[in-house]
Amino acid sequence: MVIKMHIKDIMTRRVVVIDKDQNIHDALKFMRKHRISRLPVVNTNMENVKELVGIITEKDIASRLGSSRYGNLAPSHFHVSTVMNTDFITVESTKHIAYAAKLMVSEKIGGLPVVDDGEIVGIVTKTDFMDVCVGKPFQKIQVKDRMTRDLINVAPQDRLVHARRLIIDEEIGRLPVVEEKELAGIITAKDIAESMMSFRKVVPDKYKSARIRNLIVEDVMTQNVKTIDEDASIAQVSQTMLEHGFSGIPVLGSEKNLAGIITKTDLLDLIVEFEEVS
Repeated sequence: MVIKMHIKDIMTRRVVVIDKDQNIHDALKFMRKHRISRLPVVNTNMENVKELVGIITEKDIASRLGSSRYGNLAPSHFHVSTVMNTDFITVESTKHIAYAAKLMVSEKIGGLPVVDDGEIVGIVTKTDFMDVCVGKPFQKIQVKDRMTRDLINVAPQDRLVHARRLIIDEEIGRLPVVEEKELAGIITAKDIAESMMSFRKVVPDKYKSARIRNLIVEDVMTQNVKTIDEDASIAQVSQTMLEHGFSGIPVLGSEKNLAGIITKTDLLDLIVEFEEVS
């Protein structure tokens, strides 16, 4: 089956960007306001033309804020240019959506700025693919056939820096929080970034590094997590992700135990497979 759509058919055309000289506090505010996890970074030149110079994500911010190198640096000194990734990939709007999905999966990235003739015309993210996955071809595929079963999780009493390290090293966006084999919550890169930013604003510089290490997962995690049954369809979980702005949902088995997690990356993999077998 061929999903005959191009990037221009699903991309977000109203791109929220941030200037490289703005503060990462501004970046987090933009992300929260627009319910997004990444921002193209621009530099405005002498001719008032915005040049794309990088990408900044929630994980980038969480990584920098929790590192020993930046441990005592005040939030006001964290400019976007300090945190952004300058080694970014762009894509043209006329490319097939399966091309973008495959690129995002292989490069382990969550979004691609769409550039035509040197101009940013949009951005395509994992969220933009969710509308595709709500469609009829995905109504007969069950979550249990696509979910990730080999879970990486943390406990409520684990240190936040440990959760941060796992998210960075495993290149994932969220961790289920498990206590006595029961799902107690979930913690994301955004949770970590926002908590560390808030923490730095209220704690004196000389105490920051030590006190950050005393933060625990329970202080930051989201409780009463929305879950989905393993027998639900891919179309159903995609719709739920769209409605709630989720990037991943814990999956419960037949005995209501934590059986896995389904993420937008799993759904991108599915789109790539649809194209390869067509």
